[in-house]
Amino acid sequence: MNSNNSNKVEQVTPYAGNTSAKTEQVRQMFDSIAPAYDFMNRAMTMGIDIWWRQLAVKRLKHLRPSQILDVATGTGDFAIQLHDSLHPERIVGIDLSSRMLDEAAHKVKARGLESAITFEQGDCMALPMPDEAFDAVTVAFGVRNFEHLQQGYREMARVLKPGGMLCVLELSTPTNRLIRWFYDLYTLHIIPWLGSLKSGDSSAYRYLPQSIAAVPQGDDMLQLMRNAGLKETRFKRLTLGVCTIYTGIRS
Repeated sequence: MNSNNSNKVEQVTPYAGNTSAKTEQVRQMFDSIAPAYDFMNRAMTMGIDIWWRQLAVKRLKHLRPSQILDVATGTGDFAIQLHDSLHPERIVGIDLSSRMLDEAAHKVKARGLESAITFEQGDCMALPMPDEAFDAVTVAFGVRNFEHLQQGYREMARVLKPGGMLCVLELSTPTNRLIRWFYDLYTLHIIPWLGSLKSGDSSAYRYLPQSIAAVPQGDDMLQLMRNAGLKETRFKRLTLGVCTIYTGIRS
Protein backbone atom coordinates (compact mmCIF):
# COMPACT_ATOMS: atom_id res chain seq x y z
CA MET A 1 0.00 0.00 0.00
CA ASN A 2 1.25 3.47 -0.84
CA SER A 3 1.82 5.30 2.45
CA ASN A 4 0.21 8.37 0.90
CA ASN A 5 -3.12 6.55 1.11
CA SER A 6 -3.04 6.80 4.90
CA ASN A 7 -1.22 10.12 5.10
CA LYS A 8 -3.88 11.81 2.97
CA VAL A 9 -6.63 11.54 5.56
CA GLU A 10 -4.22 12.56 8.32
CA GLN A 11 -3.79 15.88 6.53
CA VAL A 12 -7.54 16.58 6.39
CA THR A 13 -8.54 18.63 9.43
CA PRO A 14 -11.87 20.10 10.58
CA TYR A 15 -10.82 23.74 10.67
CA ALA A 16 -8.84 25.07 7.71
CA GLY A 17 -6.21 27.58 8.78
CA ASN A 18 -6.16 26.31 12.37
CA THR A 19 -2.59 25.43 13.32
CA SER A 20 -3.57 23.05 16.12
CA ALA A 21 -2.84 19.34 15.70
CA LYS A 22 -5.60 17.25 14.13
CA THR A 23 -6.34 15.50 17.43
CA GLU A 24 -7.07 18.82 19.14
CA GLN A 25 -9.18 20.06 16.22
CA VAL A 26 -11.22 16.84 16.24
CA ARG A 27 -11.78 17.20 19.99
CA GLN A 28 -12.94 20.81 19.54
CA MET A 29 -15.21 19.82 16.65
CA PHE A 30 -17.00 17.07 18.56
CA ASP A 31 -17.33 19.22 21.66
CA SER A 32 -19.00 21.79 19.41
CA ILE A 33 -21.47 19.46 17.70
CA ALA A 34 -22.18 17.03 20.58
CA PRO A 35 -25.75 18.25 21.26
CA ALA A 36 -26.67 17.87 17.57
CA TYR A 37 -24.64 14.74 16.84
CA ASP A 38 -27.34 12.08 17.21
CA PHE A 39 -29.90 14.09 15.26
CA MET A 40 -27.41 14.65 12.44
CA ASN A 41 -26.45 10.96 12.33
CA ARG A 42 -30.08 9.94 11.91
CA ALA A 43 -30.77 12.71 9.40
CA MET A 44 -27.66 12.15 7.28
CA THR A 45 -28.14 8.39 7.00
CA MET A 46 -31.95 8.33 7.21
CA GLY A 47 -31.56 6.01 10.17
CA ILE A 48 -29.53 3.40 8.30
CA ASP A 49 -26.56 3.94 10.64
CA ILE A 50 -28.46 1.92 13.26
CA TRP A 51 -28.64 -1.05 10.86
CA TRP A 52 -24.96 -0.66 9.97
CA ARG A 53 -24.02 -0.95 13.64
CA GLN A 54 -26.24 -4.02 14.00
CA LEU A 55 -24.40 -5.72 11.13
CA ALA A 56 -21.07 -4.89 12.73
CA VAL A 57 -22.19 -6.33 16.07
CA LYS A 58 -23.12 -9.60 14.33
CA ARG A 59 -19.48 -10.00 13.24
CA LEU A 60 -18.53 -10.31 16.91
CA LYS A 61 -21.33 -12.59 18.06
CA HIS A 62 -19.56 -15.93 17.56
CA LEU A 63 -16.63 -14.75 19.72
CA ARG A 64 -18.88 -14.13 22.73
CA PRO A 65 -16.56 -11.38 23.98
CA SER A 66 -16.72 -10.63 27.69
CA GLN A 67 -14.48 -7.53 27.61
CA ILE A 68 -15.02 -4.93 24.85
CA LEU A 69 -13.32 -1.61 24.17
CA ASP A 70 -15.27 0.85 22.02
CA VAL A 71 -12.86 3.44 20.59
CA ALA A 72 -14.19 6.85 19.52
CA THR A 73 -17.36 5.88 21.35
CA GLY A 74 -18.97 9.29 20.84
CA THR A 75 -22.45 9.46 22.33
CA GLY A 76 -22.40 5.76 23.18
CA ASP A 77 -24.79 4.33 20.57
CA PHE A 78 -22.45 1.52 19.52
CA ALA A 79 -21.51 0.65 23.11
CA ILE A 80 -25.20 0.31 24.00
CA GLN A 81 -25.90 -1.85 20.93
CA LEU A 82 -22.94 -4.05 21.83
CA HIS A 83 -24.35 -4.48 25.34
CA ASP A 84 -27.88 -5.24 24.19
CA SER A 85 -26.81 -7.82 21.59
CA LEU A 86 -23.74 -9.47 23.13
CA HIS A 87 -24.24 -9.02 26.91
CA PRO A 88 -20.54 -8.85 27.74
CA GLU A 89 -19.28 -8.50 31.30
CA ARG A 90 -17.79 -5.09 30.61
CA ILE A 91 -17.71 -2.43 27.90
CA VAL A 92 -15.34 0.53 28.09
CA GLY A 93 -15.94 3.46 25.77
CA ILE A 94 -13.16 5.97 25.12
CA ASP A 95 -13.34 9.28 23.29
CA LEU A 96 -11.48 12.56 22.94
CA SER A 97 -14.53 14.73 23.53
CA SER A 98 -15.82 15.30 27.06
CA ARG A 99 -19.10 16.69 25.74
CA MET A 100 -19.73 13.61 23.61
CA LEU A 101 -19.02 11.47 26.66
CA ASP A 102 -21.48 13.52 28.69
CA GLU A 103 -24.16 12.65 26.14
CA ALA A 104 -23.13 8.98 26.31
CA ALA A 105 -23.23 8.94 30.12
CA HIS A 106 -26.76 10.37 30.13
CA LYS A 107 -27.96 7.59 27.82
CA VAL A 108 -26.34 4.85 29.87
CA LYS A 109 -27.71 6.26 33.13
CA ALA A 110 -31.22 6.43 31.65
CA ARG A 111 -30.93 2.73 30.80
CA GLY A 112 -29.49 1.79 34.19
CA LEU A 113 -26.35 0.38 32.57
CA GLU A 114 -23.68 2.23 34.57
CA SER A 115 -22.24 -1.01 35.96
CA ALA A 116 -21.94 -2.61 32.51
CA ILE A 117 -20.75 0.34 30.38
CA THR A 118 -18.19 2.86 31.55
CA PHE A 119 -16.60 5.77 29.72
CA GLU A 120 -13.32 7.62 29.91
CA GLN A 121 -11.72 10.46 28.03
CA GLY A 122 -8.56 9.56 26.17
CA ASP A 123 -6.61 9.47 22.93
CA CYS A 124 -6.53 6.38 20.71
CA MET A 125 -2.92 7.22 19.83
CA ALA A 126 -1.96 6.14 23.37
CA LEU A 127 -4.74 4.02 24.86
CA PRO A 128 -4.59 4.02 28.69
CA MET A 129 -5.17 0.25 28.84
CA PRO A 130 -2.75 -2.65 29.35
CA ASP A 131 -1.73 -5.07 26.61
CA GLU A 132 -4.13 -7.90 25.72
CA ALA A 133 -6.94 -6.58 27.90
CA PHE A 134 -9.96 -7.00 25.59
CA ASP A 135 -11.65 -9.78 23.63
CA ALA A 136 -12.90 -7.27 21.06
CA VAL A 137 -12.18 -3.69 20.05
CA THR A 138 -14.68 -1.70 18.02
CA VAL A 139 -14.67 1.70 16.38
CA ALA A 140 -17.61 3.16 14.46
CA PHE A 141 -17.11 6.15 12.17
CA GLY A 142 -13.91 7.13 13.96
CA VAL A 143 -10.73 5.97 12.26
CA ARG A 144 -10.77 8.75 9.66
CA ASN A 145 -10.41 11.18 12.59
CA PHE A 146 -7.18 9.59 13.83
CA GLU A 147 -4.20 11.90 13.61
CA HIS A 148 -1.91 8.95 12.84
CA LEU A 149 -3.93 6.11 11.36
CA GLN A 150 -1.32 3.35 11.52
CA GLN A 151 -0.45 4.22 15.11
CA GLY A 152 -4.12 4.06 16.02
CA TYR A 153 -4.40 0.58 14.54
CA ARG A 154 -1.29 -0.58 16.41
CA GLU A 155 -2.74 0.67 19.68
CA MET A 156 -6.06 -1.08 19.11
CA ALA A 157 -4.25 -4.31 18.20
CA ARG A 158 -2.03 -3.97 21.29
CA VAL A 159 -4.95 -4.05 23.72
CA LEU A 160 -6.58 -7.05 22.00
CA LYS A 161 -6.10 -10.54 23.38
CA PRO A 162 -4.69 -13.10 20.94
CA GLY A 163 -7.63 -14.36 18.89
CA GLY A 164 -9.61 -11.22 19.67
CA MET A 165 -11.30 -9.23 16.92
CA LEU A 166 -11.00 -5.64 15.81
CA CYS A 167 -14.19 -4.48 14.09
CA VAL A 168 -14.15 -1.15 12.27
CA LEU A 169 -17.25 0.48 10.82
CA GLU A 170 -16.41 3.41 8.56
CA LEU A 171 -18.06 5.58 5.95
CA SER A 172 -16.77 5.12 2.41
CA THR A 173 -17.34 6.38 -1.11
CA PRO A 174 -19.43 4.43 -3.65
CA THR A 175 -17.63 3.25 -6.78
CA ASN A 176 -20.60 3.38 -9.17
CA ARG A 177 -20.41 6.65 -11.15
CA LEU A 178 -24.13 7.42 -11.10
CA ILE A 179 -24.48 6.68 -7.40
CA ARG A 180 -21.31 8.70 -6.74
CA TRP A 181 -22.87 11.77 -8.46
CA PHE A 182 -25.87 11.75 -6.13
CA TYR A 183 -23.62 10.91 -3.17
CA ASP A 184 -21.38 13.91 -3.88
CA LEU A 185 -24.38 16.21 -4.24
CA TYR A 186 -25.72 15.04 -0.89
CA THR A 187 -22.47 15.00 1.10
CA LEU A 188 -20.82 18.09 -0.37
CA HIS A 189 -23.83 20.39 -0.39
CA ILE A 190 -26.89 19.17 1.51
CA ILE A 191 -25.15 17.78 4.61
CA PRO A 192 -22.98 20.90 5.27
CA TRP A 193 -26.07 23.10 4.89
CA LEU A 194 -28.14 20.96 7.25
CA GLY A 195 -25.24 20.61 9.68
CA SER A 196 -24.76 24.36 9.81
CA LEU A 197 -28.46 24.91 10.54
CA LYS A 198 -28.65 22.31 13.30
CA SER A 199 -25.24 22.56 14.98
CA GLY A 200 -24.02 26.01 14.00
CA ASP A 201 -20.68 24.47 12.94
CA SER A 202 -20.58 24.30 9.14
CA SER A 203 -16.86 23.42 9.16
CA ALA A 204 -17.58 20.10 10.91
CA TYR A 205 -19.92 18.98 8.16
CA ARG A 206 -17.62 20.13 5.38
CA TYR A 207 -14.89 18.10 7.03
CA LEU A 208 -17.10 14.99 6.98
CA PRO A 209 -17.13 14.36 3.19
CA GLN A 210 -13.51 15.47 2.86
CA SER A 211 -12.36 12.95 5.45
CA ILE A 212 -14.48 10.16 3.93
CA ALA A 213 -12.96 10.77 0.50
CA ALA A 214 -9.43 10.76 1.94
CA VAL A 215 -9.55 7.76 4.28
CA PRO A 216 -8.05 4.47 2.98
CA GLN A 217 -10.73 2.10 1.76
CA GLY A 218 -11.05 -1.57 0.84
CA ASP A 219 -7.73 -3.39 0.53
CA ASP A 220 -5.78 -0.27 1.53
CA MET A 221 -7.54 -0.25 4.91
CA LEU A 222 -6.93 -3.98 5.36
CA GLN A 223 -3.22 -3.45 4.75
CA LEU A 224 -3.09 -1.04 7.69
CA MET A 225 -4.72 -3.70 9.83
CA ARG A 226 -2.22 -6.33 8.68
CA ASN A 227 0.66 -3.93 9.37
CA ALA A 228 -0.63 -3.69 12.94
CA GLY A 229 -0.39 -7.46 13.38
CA LEU A 230 -3.91 -8.51 12.52
CA LYS A 231 -4.76 -11.54 10.38
CA GLU A 232 -7.84 -12.90 8.59
CA THR A 233 -8.63 -9.34 7.55
CA ARG A 234 -11.85 -8.83 5.60
CA PHE A 235 -14.14 -6.06 4.47
CA LYS A 236 -17.76 -5.85 3.35
CA ARG A 237 -19.32 -2.84 1.64
CA LEU A 238 -22.83 -1.83 2.72
CA THR A 239 -25.64 0.24 1.17
CA LEU A 240 -24.18 0.80 -2.31
CA GLY A 241 -20.72 1.32 -0.87
CA VAL A 242 -21.39 4.29 1.43
CA CYS A 243 -20.28 2.32 4.50
CA THR A 244 -17.83 -0.56 5.02
CA ILE A 245 -17.18 -3.07 7.80
CA TYR A 246 -13.55 -4.11 8.31
CA THR A 247 -12.50 -6.98 10.61
CA GLY A 248 -9.24 -8.54 11.67
CA ILE A 249 -8.03 -11.05 14.29
CA ARG A 250 -5.12 -10.45 16.65
CA SER A 251 -2.35 -12.97 15.99
